[in-house]
Amino acid sequence: MASDYNLTPNEKNVLLALEELKNANPDELAQKAGMKVETAMQAAFLLDENGLARVDEKVIETYGLTDEGKKYADEGLPERQIINSISGPVSMDELKDKFNPAVVGIATGWLRRKAWATIEKGMIVPTGNADSGDDEKVLDKFGGQERTLEELDASPALMKDMLKRKLVTKNEDKHRSVSITSEGSELVAAGIEVEEEIAQITSEMLKSGQWKNKKFRAYNIQTPPRQIYGAKVHPYQRLIDQMRRIFLDMGFTEIKGEIVQSSFWNFDSLFQPQDHPAREMQDTFHLSSRSELPPEYKDQVCAMHEHGGDTESTGWGGKWSEEIACKNVLRTHTTALTIKYLADNPEPPVKAFSIDRAYRRETIDPTHTPEFEQLEGVVMDKDMSFANLLGCLKEFYHRMGFEDVRFRPGYFPYTEPSVEPEVYVDGLGWVELGGAGVFRKEVTDPLGIKYPVLAWGLGVSRLAMLKLGLKDLRLLYQSDIDWLRKSPVCQL
Repeated sequence: MASDYNLTPNEKNVLLALEELKNANPDELAQKAGMKVETAMQAAFLLDENGLARVDEKVIETYGLTDEGKKYADEGLPERQIINSISGPVSMDELKDKFNPAVVGIATGWLRRKAWATIEKGMIVPTGNADSGDDEKVLDKFGGQERTLEELDASPALMKDMLKRKLVTKNEDKHRSVSITSEGSELVAAGIEVEEEIAQITSEMLKSGQWKNKKFRAYNIQTPPRQIYGAKVHPYQRLIDQMRRIFLDMGFTEIKGEIVQSSFWNFDSLFQPQDHPAREMQDTFHLSSRSELPPEYKDQVCAMHEHGGDTESTGWGGKWSEEIACKNVLRTHTTALTIKYLADNPEPPVKAFSIDRAYRRETIDPTHTPEFEQLEGVVMDKDMSFANLLGCLKEFYHRMGFEDVRFRPGYFPYTEPSVEPEVYVDGLGWVELGGAGVFRKEVTDPLGIKYPVLAWGLGVSRLAMLKLGLKDLRLLYQSDIDWLRKSPVCQL
């Protein structure tokens, strides 16, 4: 009958020990079975799965006094010390001269809460009712040992208050007991033979022929093996690599640049006014360092901001400040890289993109982080049109697996016309994934760029959330090994 359960020798020994003990804690069981506690409990859990034994677990909560609690158990709670020292109204200053000010501060609130005294015009006035409280009774019951709620005869609410006051500490002890079931007893009565079983055959056994006289441990071929997770690229990095591959296949050049940028390249060259809200501390990480302004561009950018330069624009008016433009920031967008690349390469054709990190002072929540990845791209050539921009973006999103793509009008300080691309996602509807447009003359003219520039900036992390089915952006950056293991390499 024992063979029906395919019990191991350890399980058989534990079952025989339980038949004698009936009920035991892990230490008693291990001693009786002649094995380590861990080995005995592993066998006990296997017997529990087969219904031959039962493992019961119980968490027992106990409370003990802190050093502060022990002190007040001997000397009395602060409010008790105060109330016992006065017989009539007394000022706070008098009490602070007599007691530690910290004790007075603690006692005052509890005197009022327990209705032992009132405070009137800076005076503590006893009410005449200062019977021993439940907390004081509990302090007296500890006797220098840890106690349960039942032993202390205390309510959970009272212990919660005492924990808040740091008078007591809470400890949780897990107690296990193992007992044999009627099925286990029947199996023992039917007879259990404990004999050595071989789990793995060795070369020595084969050479000597010993394997012929050995009993091999049975195994269940239906038992699922332990899952093995192969090494793979992080899901987020995999998507970034996919986006990079798409633009490289479309003939674009990838560019890189510094994280620290001057305000000139991050804001001014993009025709953002120097009093724009994006420059304020809540949006931008400002640094104490400064950068030299490019002499070949600064005068033209200054003229464009102040009066529109040689174009029909009126600019922003006012006085453009070199002092503000020199200040360094952590780049708030990767557009600072592409505009500088265009300035260094003003002759068409130019097809460039970057996938890199940008930084903004954002409150961390499920959809915002202070640092994030941005996909930035530009196309500059003769006769480029707004239609070319829409076609390029639609091709990118199609290659990313989004069948339905649409565009709605948008506004951005440095492009005109401007659009916001949207893709359709089942269950979510239309989701906006960035911004795009044609660079304004106020951006291109001061840098010597004579041809139309198509530009876009796309939120990589938001796109990743859609592709990976996430609701919290922070999961992309957390070291959750279970999620990393179970995320599919590809979605069919």
